[in-house]
Amino acid sequence: MKIVILDAKTLGSDVDLSGFKQFGTVEVYPTTDSSQLLERVKDADIIVTNKVVIDKNALSVAEKLKLICVAATGYNNIDVRSAVEKKVAVANVAGYSTESVVQTTFGMLFYLLMNLRYYDDYVKSGRYAQNDIFTHIGRPFWEINGKRWGIIGLGTIGRRVAEVAESFGCEVVYYSTSGINRKEKYKRLNLNHLLETSDIVSIHSPLNEKTYNLITLNELKKMKRNAILLNLGRGGIVNEKDLSVALDSGYIAGAGLDVLEKEPVSSNNPLLTVKNKDRLLITPHIAWTSIEARQKLIDEIIENIKAFLEGRERNRVDLRQ
Repeated sequence: MKIVILDAKTLGSDVDLSGFKQFGTVEVYPTTDSSQLLERVKDADIIVTNKVVIDKNALSVAEKLKLICVAATGYNNIDVRSAVEKKVAVANVAGYSTESVVQTTFGMLFYLLMNLRYYDDYVKSGRYAQNDIFTHIGRPFWEINGKRWGIIGLGTIGRRVAEVAESFGCEVVYYSTSGINRKEKYKRLNLNHLLETSDIVSIHSPLNEKTYNLITLNELKKMKRNAILLNLGRGGIVNEKDLSVALDSGYIAGAGLDVLEKEPVSSNNPLLTVKNKDRLLITPHIAWTSIEARQKLIDEIIENIKAFLEGRERNRVDLRQ
């Protein structure tokens, strides 16, 4: 059995990949571009990919291929129709990064809300040493206890964020991006009502035709002036040009983004030239990347391979579309 890991760099150098060796020969590539793909997959029995696109050409060349393991929950980088035709199974991993994303959500919130960059700079610049009192209230902040937290996308991550927000004393409400009615303990609102009344809005939904450009300048203007917006779902849900306008116009107090429409970020992205830089925190799609989450991801992929070889259904993607 030959296993080819196409973009191991996305998994980090500090995770243990040795578990794959129990299945046979393992070829590990840090990254793989389109010009290298066909040569690398042509003899593979199993492919492990995070973001490398496995298209019809790759599937046609990989004549021995039996299983594609996606090192993620989403599998939009796989040509599903061609996989069906070639009778190649696809397995993904769900739920491995929930705690990591939730932790990042609150880390972003407190960084913005409490103006931590400003206060850190204030001390390290030497200004605090010249202060005439023991404290400095240059950027007042408010407590989240008793405030309304609006969640867009109440899936596994959204529910966990809701639980933690409640532990801080927040009132949690949500907007369903799918429109499916489920019995939830939290109050469901339409999008406008959620935006107009929430002090914190966090996005944890997938990107699809219902959520693309869900938040534009029109929606941002409806938010409270002291509200904070967090997007840990997918880039493209928040219109980035409109967000830059909203931040510089003071329509919202701040925004934290772990995802962008184009990743890595384009050099001409309007968010990079926001005037009020203290109002904006952007991280390079790291919310899922705790050490524990990445090792759990690897362990789950190994279990998916074991299940496939033993003829068991485990995290198998339903390719009938």
